[in-house]
Amino acid sequence: MLTLPPPTLRPFCTLEVELAPVLDLGLGRFTQRRIVPIVGGRVTGQVSGTILGVGADWQSVAHDDVAELDARYAFRTPEGALIEIVNQGYRHGPPDVMAQLASGVPTPPESYSMLTTARLESGHPDYRWLNRMVFVGTGARDASSVQVDLYSVGRGAGA
Repeated sequence: MLTLPPPTLRPFCTLEVELAPVLDLGLGRFTQRRIVPIVGGRVTGQVSGTILGVGADWQSVAHDDVAELDARYAFRTPEGALIEIVNQGYRHGPPDVMAQLASGVPTPPESYSMLTTARLESGHPDYRWLNRMVFVGTGARDASSVQVDLYSVGRGAGA
């Protein structure tokens, strides 16, 4: 059996995502369903740009208050390249903390967990390298925005 080097994480970018009010669809077949429209924001770090108002986070909230996140949106770089973001994961914590967060009251991010995996994709020649990268993220939510810090996943010390 081979001994593989463990993956390494490197800071990649920060997504500051502006949100419109939550649209509550109610109880679906199995979960509470919500749509959180994405209306703007910015990306800073190894890539940068302006988040476009062309997406949403389609959430499913289970009986145990675990929110399954499925956000799809895009940003435009200063050079004009379009980059798609698909960011999926989970947000959960103690019931009182989740209720506080849902009410819009500022909630310390260390009091709950928001972890994601992300895919960035572009057809622009200067950004095609994003299409083969793996990202994980950690996030925090407030009343009208979410911040996600993305980390690139590499292989071994030289990644």
